[in-house]
Amino acid sequence: MLFKLEKEWAGRPFSMETGRLAKQAGGAVLVQYGESVILATVVSSKHAIDRDWLPLFVEYRQKFYAAGKIPGGFFKREGRPQTKEILSARQIDRPLRPLVPSYMRNEIQVFVNILSADGKNDPDILGIIGASAAMCLSDVPFAGPVGAVRIGLSEGEYIVNPTFEQLETSRLNIVVAGTDEAVVMVEGSALEISEGEMQGALDLAHVEIKKAVAFQNELIVGRQTEKLVITPKELPEGLEEHVRGTYAAQVSEATAIRKRVERREALGALRSEVLEALAEEYPDASWAISEVIHDLEKEAIRGRVIKDRVRVDGRGPDDVREITCETSVLPRTHGSAVFTRGETQALCVTTLGSTRDEQKIDALEGESWRSYMLHYNFPSFSVGEVKPIRGPGRREIGHGMLAERAIEPVLPTTEVFPYTIRLVSDILESNGSSSMATVCAGSLALMDAGVPTKSAVAGVAMGLIKEGDDYVILTDIQGLEDHIGDMDFKLAGTEGGITAFQLDSKIGAIPPQLLSEALTKAKVARLHILGIMAESLEGARADLSEYAPRIVMVKVPPDKIGEIIGPGGRVIRKLQEETGTKIDIDDEGIVKVSGTDASGVESARTTIELMIKVPEIGEIFEGPVRSITDFGAFVEILPGRDGLVHISELEYHRVNSVEDVCKLGDIMKVKVIGIEDHGKVRLSRRALMEKPEGYVERPSRPPGRRPSRPGGRSGGDRKNRR
Repeated sequence: MLFKLEKEWAGRPFSMETGRLAKQAGGAVLVQYGESVILATVVSSKHAIDRDWLPLFVEYRQKFYAAGKIPGGFFKREGRPQTKEILSARQIDRPLRPLVPSYMRNEIQVFVNILSADGKNDPDILGIIGASAAMCLSDVPFAGPVGAVRIGLSEGEYIVNPTFEQLETSRLNIVVAGTDEAVVMVEGSALEISEGEMQGALDLAHVEIKKAVAFQNELIVGRQTEKLVITPKELPEGLEEHVRGTYAAQVSEATAIRKRVERREALGALRSEVLEALAEEYPDASWAISEVIHDLEKEAIRGRVIKDRVRVDGRGPDDVREITCETSVLPRTHGSAVFTRGETQALCVTTLGSTRDEQKIDALEGESWRSYMLHYNFPSFSVGEVKPIRGPGRREIGHGMLAERAIEPVLPTTEVFPYTIRLVSDILESNGSSSMATVCAGSLALMDAGVPTKSAVAGVAMGLIKEGDDYVILTDIQGLEDHIGDMDFKLAGTEGGITAFQLDSKIGAIPPQLLSEALTKAKVARLHILGIMAESLEGARADLSEYAPRIVMVKVPPDKIGEIIGPGGRVIRKLQEETGTKIDIDDEGIVKVSGTDASGVESARTTIELMIKVPEIGEIFEGPVRSITDFGAFVEILPGRDGLVHISELEYHRVNSVEDVCKLGDIMKVKVIGIEDHGKVRLSRRALMEKPEGYVERPSRPPGRRPSRPGGRSGGDRKNRR
């Protein structure tokens, strides 16, 4: 049965409905905000599959028809998900996953389709809300609803669900999801906001999240499907007691080994020993034995942190691992850096290009061009594993975008630095927070390349161990602390403030006071890391790498663009060939000249500046004679610009023939003596010569006026002509 709920949210109409579309799905909700519309559906399988993880799959797909567009490319249909779709799918997955029983093995598919895009309201927020409502209506056991909101900050005022236009001037772009109780997920970027401003945004976000939760509760009441009854797989009788009683002390001893590889080997050997010892008594129960040992590992590590404030590698809660920084590690790249923190190591390389290297983005909001991009790679050898090499997965795209957002606020504008910038991060070793290592290495690589960044950027991942009312905030977490912990809160920024953040909760809602404490501790750690980075490279290098292209910009009047390009592009092609450069001109008259040879770039720029130069009376030029006529010679004074030296201006004495003074190709030095209304330039050669002694200048006559003939009839009088 159709049910539609209509409200007003942040000054715009908001509606949710169910029972009209996609009725065979387990749960289906249509959400509209302004004129942006999404359809969220949820379907679960009726039988469990053999997995050791929760098989929740989230898809977020944009339909180009939603914006009245036809996709570009040859096939003219939507294909592989774009970066925006992958990031939005991750944003939906992360707040939903911790609210589904971790032991559930029935496949769950959440599908969000963008049906209408108004170009004002980003549908990704609607995707989270719609997916949550559809989960509540379906048979999936789900501890929701989950609400979501976007918060902006402009001129000191927070903005709830800012439009695309408002985001252009906003210092903050943060997406927050959570329950009635607290925040579950945070992701976004900022222009160096303070921890206090960040906390204010989170507080306001939770107020708005409660509204979104209330909307959903009103929609789903009395319409929910009977939930699947999911129970954890039962362990063989007596197995857990046997393993705990016999091996708990050995597991605890193995988890106390501080080196990751040695600890992993010790735990692996112990697991094999237990499996072999219990194989006869508990056949076909290896999964159960491994599960109990994993629980013992988790309890030992968490208990040591809560009771003794000692972490798995021996650090205290607030300690940052040992850090080393290296720059200029590769000889032929434009900029490179290696950042190592504990057992996590990132190699970042900067490549500089011209406008032609920009990436074209065809999105629902319209076409755009990216002149800055960061690509993150996570090869299997970084964690000592063997896996086939394929394209970047969702994790790599998500981590790369987080690091890209962190660095972007400190980059110079294209007016100051007209280069396309590509950063590539290759993770060489990983034991926690490789995305934040990418931020640090990427910042150093940019400065090593000579990119005039505003300041250095560093990042750190914060964790949480919470048992009842007792908790410990962990600074700079390792992979194991992420795995067995309750929170992964990544924050990046400069000395001036926060630039990017991402929060994932493993336990559902996280109380506000814990997030506030994590923000404070993250700032201390960030400043510590920035200090170490400054010891390696304090700021951007003064010069670009000798292998980087040189790019200069020239602003020309739009009406001069045609002169620079020339008929059929002949002028600009010739200039590029002569100087070995690439020249790009936009419609506003911004000319970008790029090339690897600095002298060629400078020559091309000088030529372009001369091409648009307007000569002034009294200026002196030197150029070749381009053509000769009976009445004078035409001299090229500027590229593509000639002026006439009248025969009377060649010498102080009478000249019978122009060729008595000059020939084609001769270089002549001339002075501008006049500019006609139509732009023609009159030149003089003799004006630069010493005037002969006794020379008397004849009075000039008005242009085009002939002297009268003897007898009184002017030469222009046609009367009585035969």
